[in-house]
Amino acid sequence: MTNVTGMQEFDITEISPIIQDYLSLIYVMERDGDPVIGSRLAELLGVTPPTVTNTLKRMTRDGLITMNQDGTHLTKTGWAAGKVIMRRHMLMEWMMVKTLPWAKLHGEAHHLEHAISNAAETALLEQLGNPKTCPHGNPLPGNEAAVESWVPLTEVNRGEIVTIRRIHELAEEKPEVLDFLESNQIIPGQRVKVIEILPFNHTITLEAGEKSVTLGNVIAKYIYIER
Repeated sequence: MTNVTGMQEFDITEISPIIQDYLSLIYVMERDGDPVIGSRLAELLGVTPPTVTNTLKRMTRDGLITMNQDGTHLTKTGWAAGKVIMRRHMLMEWMMVKTLPWAKLHGEAHHLEHAISNAAETALLEQLGNPKTCPHGNPLPGNEAAVESWVPLTEVNRGEIVTIRRIHELAEEKPEVLDFLESNQIIPGQRVKVIEILPFNHTITLEAGEKSVTLGNVIAKYIYIER
């Protein structure tokens, strides 16, 4: 996991909402050591690969990313901007946590995160008690250590009883996944028992409350647990 602490804060008011969306996704990918691939960005953002290519060229021109033989990476300025965007997004999720269903928080916060001022961000952080994670369990920038001991659900063994702690940001990009997880009680804080693992079928079945829930590994790898 990339160390993203200690970066200078950045005024994002001049960055368009579209570019902010790119920055937040690239921030997450780089934070976790995942390669930033254009086709993956296109899938997550719901745009065409040529659109991604053109946008990345603009971001390079504006000094937010570098693109070379080593791949696509945020610059120091890009890191700082990404931190601000992600933190504001997560604060918006916390602000609505008692108003909206858990599965709807990410989508609604996405619309509001671009409108927060520096003063509002500071006030919200204080009012919310400086949370270390968002309602989905992902770390606010600078609090990555708070989630380091949690492991993907795909690493547990049959018969283990574990606690769901985190649904990774990349899974949050799929509203239907969040709806399914919430309706089946696969949310942070829920204790579950692993009752079946089928490697040949790439599935894991959990007992959550009175329900039996089967997940594909494609989604299970984005669900982090605490033993």
